[in-house]
Amino acid sequence: MITVTNLAIQFGKRVLYKDVNLKFTAGNIYGVIGANGAGKSTLLRAISGDLEPNKGTIEMGPGERLSVLEQDHFKYDNYTVINTVLMGHKPLWDNMQERDALYSKSEMTEADGNRAAELEEAFAEMDGWNAESDAAQLLSGLGIKEDSHYKMMSELSNNEKVRVMMAKALFGNPDNLLLDEPTNDLDLDTVGWLEEYLSNVEQTVLVVSHDRHFLDSVSTMTVDIDFGKVTLFAGNYSFWYQSSQLALRQAQNQKAKAEEKRKELEEFIRRFSANVAKSKQTTSRKKMLEKLNVEEITPSTRKYPGIIFTMDREPGNQILEVENLKAVDADGTVLFDNVSFNIEKGQKTVFLSHNPKAMTALFEIINGNREADGGTYKWGITITTAYLPLDNTEYFESDLNLVDWLSQYGTGNEVAMKGFLGRMLFKQEEVEKKVNVLSGGEKMRCMIARMQLKNANCLILDTPTNHLDLESIQAFNNNLVGFKGNILFSSHDHEFINTVANRIIELTPKGTIDKLMTYDDYIYDEAIKEQKASMYE
Repeated sequence: MITVTNLAIQFGKRVLYKDVNLKFTAGNIYGVIGANGAGKSTLLRAISGDLEPNKGTIEMGPGERLSVLEQDHFKYDNYTVINTVLMGHKPLWDNMQERDALYSKSEMTEADGNRAAELEEAFAEMDGWNAESDAAQLLSGLGIKEDSHYKMMSELSNNEKVRVMMAKALFGNPDNLLLDEPTNDLDLDTVGWLEEYLSNVEQTVLVVSHDRHFLDSVSTMTVDIDFGKVTLFAGNYSFWYQSSQLALRQAQNQKAKAEEKRKELEEFIRRFSANVAKSKQTTSRKKMLEKLNVEEITPSTRKYPGIIFTMDREPGNQILEVENLKAVDADGTVLFDNVSFNIEKGQKTVFLSHNPKAMTALFEIINGNREADGGTYKWGITITTAYLPLDNTEYFESDLNLVDWLSQYGTGNEVAMKGFLGRMLFKQEEVEKKVNVLSGGEKMRCMIARMQLKNANCLILDTPTNHLDLESIQAFNNNLVGFKGNILFSSHDHEFINTVANRIIELTPKGTIDKLMTYDDYIYDEAIKEQKASMYE
């Protein structure tokens, strides 16, 4: 349990929040949401003790242990992988170190013997004899193979270190767990494992994430940070979003009577609960349904960017034809080979691979920015494209302000460009900023505005939700669902893929897996799992 009392945090004159009073209880997973800069990570830092609040107190239950997902991936380079995980349970690790020091003495005094006995008793109480096997099990679940467990952390890739840090945070079943963007750098299979793991924990967990499917899968409660207020709601992200949008529409409808509005909200809760109950039954979802309450539903004050893709012309029947395409990485790794497909009208195709470089290579090839190592591709004569690359650095190496920068990519006067930027939630005073000082999220919103100006009938999106806050992701997602042209994209966002894609092509070193189905059906299909395993051997 974590109790927050009269919490206030400000940086200089900027007040993030004040008078925050919250109680986080065991058995609940709290999804923390809010716009970029609202103070989500700051709240977790204050709870962890990493940041001293300006006012207020944060307390845990007596004797409770707190664990935090650390972001410094180089901190443990001088330790083995297994020892790094064991350090996640500090009392146990300290016990092991002291025991080892005592037993390494050439001669032990009577006091040493008595102390060793105390340590042995405490070690057994903390289930120390199973510690290494428990740590190994966590590592394996997170995709770290057994032959890496006794390597030095310095020998691992950054993606592997991310997984080890996750195992360290989870190790020893801490009473309270803080996870800031836990799905970053995890593949979809590992995210699935983490969802399953967290759905069955009985501790107090706080999660900051931009991954809506992950939040929906694990959260029983939502902590909304908005305009300096921190509010606790029952339910997951989807419930918060859908119910708050419904309440907003009701607030704008002056004619509807209070009783009618209440009945509509009650019907929404009933339908939402029924839909959730049909999906994968996890402990967290069952808990969530018990707490949904019509009294908590309030209109959202959150602003969403206006992302609207339009087409200058309808695409013809020939979209894109790819024959025997091959791409090899600079180090000689085959990213994909023998890739052939024909994109048809109306298809929204997600590209998957164990190696994310494969999708980037494909998109760079079909956009003419990279030579293929084999094979050909051909666009239909009616097709116009708009490309959102993974790396947008070169676009912002400029001293131009936002208005002048955007004017390079479309027709229209200054007023029109400011209108586009306003739709992407840039305030009047922000449009004069130089583009080379923008944050990652601001750059992505600029790139999306640039794409809208092209009025293309085929969108190519390489990991489009990177750096975006939940509001931007939701608005982007909603518009792509209704877009009438073609979409070729890659993503780590489960919900984004599942709601947008109607075709799935997985790129492997031995060819493609090509299916017309939803993403959920694809990942849970046992025959496809076997096929994938053979093509990555």
